[in-house]
Amino acid sequence: MKKNTEAMTTVVIPRGRKNQENFVIVSVNGNSWKIMRGVEVEVPRYVSEVLENAEMMAETARSYVDRMAN
Repeated sequence: MKKNTEAMTTVVIPRGRKNQENFVIVSVNGNSWKIMRGVEVEVPRYVSEVLENAEMMAETARSYVDRMAN
């Protein structure tokens, strides 16, 4: 049996708007995690990196849209 030697980290995804799903699904290399919003959970470090990168890209997109609107 393989030991789990993954570095784990704790994440909390903020609750969204009223009409937004209560969870986020993250898939990496065929493995998926369904993470509830507003709940502290432990995930492998690479999953938290995916969430961080998604937030950075969303902020970049919002910034771009704001610049184009002016």
